[in-house]
Amino acid sequence: MTTVVRLDGVRKEYGETAALDGVSLRIEAGEAVAVMGPSGCGKSTMLNLIAGLDRPTAGLVEVHDEDLGKLNETGLALFRRRRIGMIFQFFNLLDDLPALDNVALAAQLMGVTARQARRRALELFDELGIADRRNAYPATLSGGERQRVAVARALMNRPALLLADEPTGALDSRSGEQVMDLLLDLNQIGQTLLLVTHDRQLAEKCATRVVEMADGRVVV
Repeated sequence: MTTVVRLDGVRKEYGETAALDGVSLRIEAGEAVAVMGPSGCGKSTMLNLIAGLDRPTAGLVEVHDEDLGKLNETGLALFRRRRIGMIFQFFNLLDDLPALDNVALAAQLMGVTARQARRRALELFDELGIADRRNAYPATLSGGERQRVAVARALMNRPALLLADEPTGALDSRSGEQVMDLLLDLNQIGQTLLLVTHDRQLAEKCATRVVEMADGRVVV
């Protein structure tokens, strides 16, 4: 199998505090891995390192054969756009753009023409069941619809890895179930997923493997 994520002896310090303390982890292509643990255990720190949003104090962070420690800030930005899709708890949509433009923008930032980007975005909206909401602004969408738009944006550039940080945390139970089903469907067609969550139901339903963290270390 192809290893998509490799962490070896990763340590991350903030001042005198170690948010991660010697974390090693492998994620293979096609896996759906859920990372669980109490608040402050290092889950989000690890996600940020894998996304290239932060740098380790020590150790190796490698994603899709790319050693992130060797990339400068411009290189990390390009890496994120090409290789990583991110889904956030609070959606992070641009309020002044319609849903379709929120999604198409991700491809346009990679140099894709507006026409091609909108075509790809429409395909995703059809697949995710929100084509009828493509011209709606984020403020008029339900929580579940906003998260589906966010998922479409994350998938826009066909990422090697989809990262989800508490993807159901801001949703009601019905919308949360819909997003769980969507993530499960994505993994079943081969998308590699890494989920950070407090939601045991989400982890058990969507993940092929659960990683438990405590005090900056992987314990299970």
